[in-house]
Amino acid sequence: MSDRFVYHCTLRWSDLDAYGHINNSRFLTLYEEARVALMFAGGRAWGVGSFADGVVISRHEIDYVRPVEYALGRATAEAAPTVRIELWVEEIRGASFTVAYELFDGDVLASRARSVLVPFDLTRQRPRRITPEERTFLLTYAPQGGVA
Repeated sequence: MSDRFVYHCTLRWSDLDAYGHINNSRFLTLYEEARVALMFAGGRAWGVGSFADGVVISRHEIDYVRPVEYALGRATAEAAPTVRIELWVEEIRGASFTVAYELFDGDVLASRARSVLVPFDLTRQRPRRITPEERTFLLTYAPQGGVA
C-alpha cells in the first residue's frame, strides 16, 4: 500500500454521549475533518485546489470496533485528547472515488469507515468527472494496482 494520510484529530467535550463515549454520529465529523485536511490542504499543497470547489458525499459506511472515551487522563492543560485517523483512497472511477479510514484510540483500532465522493460542479449543480490532476493526486494515497 502507498502512504496513508495521517491526521491527529482533537476530541471535543461536545463529542461525548450520555455514557462518556464519543457519540457514534460524531465519528462522521472526525472522519470529515481528516478528509478535508487531505483533500483541501493536502490537495492544495500538491497544486490541486479543485476539490475545494465542489465535492459531495454519495455514501458513508462505518464499522464501530470499540468505544472511544474522552479520557481526561490523556488531556493536558495545553491539549485535549486526540485520536489518530489514517485514510487512503481505495478506489478511483471516472466520476467518483472511495476514501477508506481507520480511527485509532492510542494504538487500538476503534473504527473503520468508507466514503464515496463525487466531484461536483457547484455552478451547474451536477456531478463532474475526475480531472487528470485530481487522479494523480488521489493515486498518491491509493494501494498499488487497487484502483479502477
